[in-house]
Amino acid sequence: MPLHEAMLYEKAGDSKVKCSLCARRCLINESGTGFCLVRKNEGGSLFSLNYSKAISACIDHIEKKPLSHFNPGSLVMSIATVGCNFRCQFCDNWMISQEKEIAGHHFPPEEVVKAARDNGCQGVSYTYTEPTIFFEYAYDTAKLARQVGFFNTFVTNGYMTPKAVKTIAPYLDAATVDFKGGADPEFYKVFSAVPSVEPIFEALKEMKRNEIHIEVTNLVVPKTGDSIERIKGLATWLKDALGKDTPFHLLRFHPDYKLTTIPATSIETLEKAYAAAKDAGLNYVYIGNVPGHSCENTYCPNCNELVIKRYGFEITKWNLTKDLRCPVCGHDVPIKGKLHASGYGYPYALF
Repeated sequence: MPLHEAMLYEKAGDSKVKCSLCARRCLINESGTGFCLVRKNEGGSLFSLNYSKAISACIDHIEKKPLSHFNPGSLVMSIATVGCNFRCQFCDNWMISQEKEIAGHHFPPEEVVKAARDNGCQGVSYTYTEPTIFFEYAYDTAKLARQVGFFNTFVTNGYMTPKAVKTIAPYLDAATVDFKGGADPEFYKVFSAVPSVEPIFEALKEMKRNEIHIEVTNLVVPKTGDSIERIKGLATWLKDALGKDTPFHLLRFHPDYKLTTIPATSIETLEKAYAAAKDAGLNYVYIGNVPGHSCENTYCPNCNELVIKRYGFEITKWNLTKDLRCPVCGHDVPIKGKLHASGYGYPYALF
């Protein structure tokens, strides 16, 4: 199979290329690869090594992404390739994100869309590893998916250039942007090998300008990334820059990969973080990775009526009017899309 030329790069002389896809903006020598290991300079041109090479394909609930205010109850075809532009020591998908061999199944865009249709999905999600690093594959798939009426979502670390956001925006309906450690710059440097968090905030503002539905997560890591003040500061930024109705998911950390000596986040810490985010002015804050917790639910910010009850990724009670308002006080609850009556025999993996 011939190599697929990359998008968003420029020739830099002496057979070098400058990648402008993610915020690292790697300058890559002849025969070299970028930090992501999946974009290679061949003869002074940049190529995507993982195009159409899916390492994972699963049918998921949209709530798994997590997206709580976007087409609730819908099913998505979730795809990923190997590679990442982060080196998170706590990655729970490290087996594929940090894989150096360009492994995967040949699963071209048209087959992704067909599989989504055949399995009763309403959309396609680019997830599990960082979708920025399989941008060309995601872009071509998203275009085809949109043509047949499917939506598209990214689950991303947000470390992409504004140009990349603008390029995918015509076909991207929603994005889950994952922060770690309260967006503490030092945490990112030590545990993810990321030099600066500022590009993530710039990407979020660009998504907002392009009217992409945004939900934000923050992984609360005990001892090293669980500062309540930082979490409150992040929530304040989200309220001011993206709006008070931006859903904010506080995720429980569990030991994995190279960080197996740090315990899972305590429920008490998560509840303190929840209270801080609410105190910062966000209307819709959630605790994630704690099935059955009351803070998985959606409450009316005006009267506190429970309007959507959840258990894990399952909606167990829908208490909104047909026009998506609180049944008690009539407050408008911002849900993009509609409730889908998908079955709960999912998720399952195609490979």
